[in-house]
Amino acid sequence: MSVLDAQAGDAIRTANAIKHAIQPLPDPGNAAAFGRFFDAFGDAKVVLLGEASHGSSEFYAARAAITRRLIENHGFSIVAVEADWPDAGRVDRHVRQRPGGRYDEASFARFPTWMWRNEDVERFVNWLHEHNRALPFEQRVEFRGVDVYSLRGSISEVLGYLDQVDPEEAHRARRRYGCLTPWQGEPAWYGRSVITGEVDPCEDKVVEQLTRLLERRLDYEAEDSAEYFDAEQNARVVLAAEQYYRIMYRGSNDSWNLRDRHMFETLQSVLEHRGSNAKAVVWAHNSHVGRAKATEMGWQGQLNIGDHARSAWGDRAVAIGFGTDRGTVAAADDWDEPMQVKTVLRSRPDSYERVFQATGIARGLLDWRGKPEIRAVLAKRRLERAIGVIYRPETERHSHYFEAVLPEQFDAFVWFEQTKAVVPLPTEPAHGVPESYPFGV
Repeated sequence: MSVLDAQAGDAIRTANAIKHAIQPLPDPGNAAAFGRFFDAFGDAKVVLLGEASHGSSEFYAARAAITRRLIENHGFSIVAVEADWPDAGRVDRHVRQRPGGRYDEASFARFPTWMWRNEDVERFVNWLHEHNRALPFEQRVEFRGVDVYSLRGSISEVLGYLDQVDPEEAHRARRRYGCLTPWQGEPAWYGRSVITGEVDPCEDKVVEQLTRLLERRLDYEAEDSAEYFDAEQNARVVLAAEQYYRIMYRGSNDSWNLRDRHMFETLQSVLEHRGSNAKAVVWAHNSHVGRAKATEMGWQGQLNIGDHARSAWGDRAVAIGFGTDRGTVAAADDWDEPMQVKTVLRSRPDSYERVFQATGIARGLLDWRGKPEIRAVLAKRRLERAIGVIYRPETERHSHYFEAVLPEQFDAFVWFEQTKAVVPLPTEPAHGVPESYPFGV
């Protein structure tokens, strides 16, 4: 018997042991029918919803259906996504009917545009806008971005805010942020210049600006607490981004850990700002929401949102992974290259995806909380696939698979045997160089 035959046989045996526990799911296009299967997670404070790729329609549609159910039936009030704070902020203004809100051709206009400018996200944003319409402002559901990359955008937002509320302080803020001005078009060059000793770091100036905002909090909040909170978070993004671009050349662990720590702390801030009863749904890649300590990433020293959430909230933080066997995906060959609709190869016989494929279930939910027998069956280390905005099927094993222990990584898993690419929406080309870089999914 060949190695491949042995691996396929093991996948079939494991599949036979778990398929009785998998709940078949309807098409996520029927949001009400799909969402009701997730009522069991409604008591959580934070539900982290993953995705196995940034370009698969079923993952977005499923997360939208689940999130709608959690909002309508279980009191969730925050949707936090793996996106930049300023871009998501414009969507938040739109869905909560605040001035300056929009979800249009200029939204999420930098690579990878299809990640948050696609038909599935548009449908969810439109639904959230209508859901919020009849609610008083303080009860409207928020849409927040938690990522770290928006150095230029966040500087602009802080300065724009201060121009409105404190022009003299805006002038001083421009002088502080002036240290970073030459690098806003290409922040990676700033980090490289600091590492090589060509320039001094701007950290002290950036910290000074955030400190000044915090010192004036009471005055600024008295004018408009929502506007101040946006400005404060943008100032925190500038600080995190400055640190990120300085350490990204030290190694992938340092930059990854800073990025995910920032995303977690932003989630914490949004929850605290909302109040003690706030509950959040997080949309991010499996590699961010599943606990890294149960994967090859964590064994090499990386931590992610899932790890921090479990430490902060224990069992009240629930992580749900997503997977697929085959289909199509929206992805690029390399960073900042055009999106293509690519064919997703059938999963490897030594992967968790092959186990779920072998169950014969087209769509399903496996929740192994309180089911030690299911956890035990799945506890063997296997490969798991991760597709970001880049997909290279010709080097798939090296580029897109990592080892994991699935029942330790997630609390449940949503399975789609076959998926299709998201349909992107038109965007207005952004000016300047993209601020995000391919150092993680």
